[in-house]
Amino acid sequence: MNNQKKAYLLALLAVLFWSTAASAFKISLRYVHYSMLLLFSSLVSAFIFLFIILYKKEAGLLFKISRQQFVNSLLLGFLNPFLYYIVLFKAYTLIPAQQAQPLNFIWPVMLVILSIPILKQKISFRIILSLIISFLGVFIISTQGNFRDLTLSNPLGIFLALASSLIWALFWLLNMKDNRNEVHKLVLSFFFGSVFTVIYIFILGDFKWFPMTGLLGTIYVGFFEMGITFYIWLKALKLSRTTAEVNSLIYITPLLSLGFIKIIVGETITVFTILGVFLIIFGIIVNNRIKIPKKNSRIS
Repeated sequence: MNNQKKAYLLALLAVLFWSTAASAFKISLRYVHYSMLLLFSSLVSAFIFLFIILYKKEAGLLFKISRQQFVNSLLLGFLNPFLYYIVLFKAYTLIPAQQAQPLNFIWPVMLVILSIPILKQKISFRIILSLIISFLGVFIISTQGNFRDLTLSNPLGIFLALASSLIWALFWLLNMKDNRNEVHKLVLSFFFGSVFTVIYIFILGDFKWFPMTGLLGTIYVGFFEMGITFYIWLKALKLSRTTAEVNSLIYITPLLSLGFIKIIVGETITVFTILGVFLIIFGIIVNNRIKIPKKNSRIS
């Protein structure tokens, strides 16, 4: 099997795992407080990446970082996993998974918006058109067909889901500027993210015990949403001739996710959600301009 076929298989495997994330979030949050879900899943992910580094005998490199790289890891860890998942998990407690998942998936659109002031990208007709199409999809999902009075199903939940996409886009842009090995960055990000989460739980008094079912959920989320799936995706990017050839497969995620949400969570998927998802994906495809440099996808 050649490298490109391996890249496609690994990318599809990653997409499959990520497609189950929304269902895993929703079910886990039935048993676990959102802050505890983040803490335990972040620790699982940190140990996964640490194991990979130890297996490669690269642990010593973690202690050979500059002061600026240390600060970068603190910032990246604050944005993701801490702030991103705190906001996202809270959104999942307020709105159905079929709304939270596609609204969170709009992060490539947020990436385009942020790239205008940060990367000095020029505003073009193509950008404007893509934003209009994608946000039309957001509007349809948020209102669920209540066009006459423009009533949102849950304003706070919708705001948090959209805010999580903005946080992820900001994290992605800042992460692109750090050329360190991705796994090394991830293990530090999840370590610092866990520390921030402990502080958050301590301040708010959110420490709550949960049943074994909830623990299994945190392990699943840490393993297949935050942990090994990132490594599989990065490996696919490395093996692929170009990142675009595997990046395009990510558009399957929200559609597969809706299927899992219906089957596993038991939500009735509305026609407005399906229409909104297609509009969001189409808007992203119209202006898929942000390319991830190959060097920022290296894992070894």
